[in-house]
Amino acid sequence: MLDIEGAVEASWPDETVAAHYGDPLREQRVMAAEGALVDRSNRGVVTVTGPDRLSWLNSLTSQQVERLKPGQTAQALILNPQGHLEHHLTLADDGTRTWIHAEPGTAPALAAYLDSMRFMLRVEVEDVTGRYAVLSLAGGLPEGAVDRASSDLGGVAVMAGPFCSDVIIERDAIAEAPGKLGLAVAGMWALEAARIAAHVARPGLDTDHKTLPHEVGLIEPAVHLNKGCYRGQETVARVHNLGHPPRRLVFLHLDGSVDRLPAHGSAITSGTGDEVGFVGSAALHYELGPIGLGLVKRSVPVQATLLADGVAAGQEVIVSPEAGANVKVSLRRDSVPQPPAAARKLI
Repeated sequence: MLDIEGAVEASWPDETVAAHYGDPLREQRVMAAEGALVDRSNRGVVTVTGPDRLSWLNSLTSQQVERLKPGQTAQALILNPQGHLEHHLTLADDGTRTWIHAEPGTAPALAAYLDSMRFMLRVEVEDVTGRYAVLSLAGGLPEGAVDRASSDLGGVAVMAGPFCSDVIIERDAIAEAPGKLGLAVAGMWALEAARIAAHVARPGLDTDHKTLPHEVGLIEPAVHLNKGCYRGQETVARVHNLGHPPRRLVFLHLDGSVDRLPAHGSAITSGTGDEVGFVGSAALHYELGPIGLGLVKRSVPVQATLLADGVAAGQEVIVSPEAGANVKVSLRRDSVPQPPAAARKLI
């Protein structure tokens, strides 16, 4: 859709798709009221085929996907042995093939990892990013718009998400999508503003190499806490049952009198000047003004005013400082050490 008049290409990590089409705030308003198409053809698309695909993916990821029904959507994580986030997957199965889309530029590494874990199982992994692309529909869409988009554009998979729905289509069909569907187009700036306002972290932007799922609110949507073993599960279980993650995701209400947004990766500091975290995403929202997401130390008081890259920011709690505190200690009478009999008489 970069060929549409007025299109301005986005910067990292969304190169090759449009940031906006000339008026990003108007695009947000139209998207909220009437719905819009967003070109996300820069995302990676990977497929897994074979009769063992779902049980195999179940063993490798954080999500329970073994009984995923055709047409259902799931989010899943691939963690490293220390429980840190490596890949975030959005997936759906069509009965014969599992479709996965992931962050831009990550499909080769994802496919290579999955391929290395096949062993003797009946599965085949393929990076099909060159043939298939992701088109997202967001905002106040007309009833049935997503199903019509899939039908009219020859969609091979539909995935429902927290702030948009995704249709995977053949890459050649992207350019004709706006005309066929009769919907407005919006760029990544509009979609990112909607995502941030929905308090949804984006892996790679709002995370770093040390991020744990608990820190960025990915436990509920992307982790099944009662499934079998997978790489990194020990850390997830330990944080959930015995402790707290060291950091927490916060929503930042940024000072609107400043004519810039904080840069990605810039420092978040406390009132005393101490560095307490970093800025992930930031955007100008058509109603909320400048907003962002940040990852800060769990010990930062929830009432504290912060500075994000020097811009004053009020924080709104997304991940509670008590996240992961799932353990409850209760002592039975016979579990409490008792004083000797002579001492009990004195008592």
